[in-house]
Amino acid sequence: MSQKSVEEQIRQKLLVNLRPIRLDVINDSERHAGHRSSPGTGNSHFQILIVSPEFVGKSRIERHRLVNSVLAEELSGPIHALGLKAFAPGELFD
Repeated sequence: MSQKSVEEQIRQKLLVNLRPIRLDVINDSERHAGHRSSPGTGNSHFQILIVSPEFVGKSRIERHRLVNSVLAEELSGPIHALGLKAFAPGELFD
């Protein structure tokens, strides 16, 4: 049985726990290769755009905390940096 990539783990956990209507997970690790603080694993830097009904009525900080709690294991391990844009359905985003 093959081990899931960090990107797949992120995607699966967010899909199950936050039921987004849109989820973009971008592995941005290659852009940070060679940086002093980069672990060089190829699975350390990610950008996430998530639109979920779970965010309705929540502040930006509450939304980020919710995502961080879902990804706590990854954030304490392989993820070095996470860019996050979290929106409720109907909110404008770019």
